[in-house]
Amino acid sequence: MDRITGKSFATRSEVIAKNGIAATAQPLATEVAVDVLKKGGSAVDAAIAANATLGLMEPVNCGVGGDLFAIVWDAKSQRLYGINGSGRSPKGLSYDQMKAELAKLGLKEIPKFGMLSISVPGAVDAWFELHNRFGKRPIQDDLEPAIQYAMEGFPVTEYVAYLWQRNLPELAQEPGAILKTYTINGLAPKKGDVFKNPDLANTYRIIAEKGRDAFYDGSIADKIEAFFKANGGFLRKEDFSSHHSDWVDLVTTNYRGYDVYELPPNTQGGTVLEMLNILEGFDLKSMGFGRPDTLHGMIEAKKLAFENRAKMYADPAFYLAPMPRLLSKEYATERRNLIDMKKAALHCEAGDPRLAQGDTTYLCVADREGNMVSLIQSNFRRMGSGIVVPGLGFGFQDRGELFSMDPAHPNVYAPGKRPFHTIIPGFVMKDGKPWLAFGVMGGDMQPMGHVQILANVIDFGMNLQEAGDAARWQHEGSSAPTGGAMTDGGWVNFESGYPHETIRDLMHRGHHVHFDLGGFGGYQAIMRDDQQGVYYGASESRKDGSAIGY
Repeated sequence: MDRITGKSFATRSEVIAKNGIAATAQPLATEVAVDVLKKGGSAVDAAIAANATLGLMEPVNCGVGGDLFAIVWDAKSQRLYGINGSGRSPKGLSYDQMKAELAKLGLKEIPKFGMLSISVPGAVDAWFELHNRFGKRPIQDDLEPAIQYAMEGFPVTEYVAYLWQRNLPELAQEPGAILKTYTINGLAPKKGDVFKNPDLANTYRIIAEKGRDAFYDGSIADKIEAFFKANGGFLRKEDFSSHHSDWVDLVTTNYRGYDVYELPPNTQGGTVLEMLNILEGFDLKSMGFGRPDTLHGMIEAKKLAFENRAKMYADPAFYLAPMPRLLSKEYATERRNLIDMKKAALHCEAGDPRLAQGDTTYLCVADREGNMVSLIQSNFRRMGSGIVVPGLGFGFQDRGELFSMDPAHPNVYAPGKRPFHTIIPGFVMKDGKPWLAFGVMGGDMQPMGHVQILANVIDFGMNLQEAGDAARWQHEGSSAPTGGAMTDGGWVNFESGYPHETIRDLMHRGHHVHFDLGGFGGYQAIMRDDQQGVYYGASESRKDGSAIGY
């Protein structure tokens, strides 16, 4: 490894194309997106088609039982749009009743899986909001490739097969049709097994033919309500029929001449911007990629930003975080001055390991008109809650797990409330023009991943593929929006590739060091070269994905 740039981590060259490009976590889904572009679809059409395909091919990460967030650059209006497609908790389940339900299970916090962890799935509504504003083809055409694959089958890729076999046994006891839906002859599929999901094909077909209301106010919602009533769940048709996505104002900061955009709470997007503001006061380029001072400064900036995330990030309909203050350069200076470059800060509040585990898919698409989409979609942990309504072909998310049960916390559970969300799409503008759509999957790794990617490109001069393949770090143990306390400052996981003397230096500064083979996220990106009129695409080597252009 080159200790200054980390460039020896590049697994391949960038993909470069003139007319359009797509990058997703599954090569067949990427091809679906490119086919839509070739047939005259917009970047949003292609993103919806890819996301529907991923819901079939990556059920360990995403699906229509989960939520969605996106940032869209619209070439016609020359502006960015942000959409929050996350769902809310059951209106009929009060805080006191939730507490009583937890007590029956001997719990004080919302569990990882099962009925209590489920909030309304927002992805389908977000598809239609995006399509109504930016789509060019009928949504039936966008969903058709996923329907065909669901009926005819597709070969399961290696990393997804690993997650499938690891995650399914833990959910096997949940009520419903998870084993019937997600096994072949009673077993989780292996790499190369051809998997079909005719129930999901039927669900997609109903959505394609009857529209958004079929899911939220029609036959699908009726099946969901009946099953939840019969199996101790709390979501009702009213929760679905009243659901809506929100177009939101993005939060932003300028980092060394680049305008970085993220989604506001209830996501953790602001944490990325807080970290960047703190790091702008360091000359990272001179300090060097992977050097002890660089890593120490980044880790300490993460700790500081995550403290604010823990205390102030929640559904803005219930608590309005002071984002202008948190994202100001003056505040960043105050926080930066708290960093001791010779010593790791050990006395931070506790992290919550639940936030480190998020199974998510990220994709980005760009079309010949210059439109760009940065989209992220997730069922959260593992395969979501483990609840699959018979006949529907998809599992429900367990995002409700990320509510706090502390009544004084802004992110405390309440009926009809959005939980804190880890998933964040990213977007960067340069000189008023779209420059980069990117994302890094993986729970609370995502803000750290965003910052590392941007530093790799902006500070260390890596190309788009090198930036994703370079070795990463992940700090765990910060305070969290779900509560908890600790006194030792957490620990840092390092991917292979960092020199021994760097790790030893950081340990001498007081960092608790671990090594981990996984958990460092998954990355896709598209960059626009406006002068040449071409796109660059990248998809990192840690997962099954690919970037394809035409």
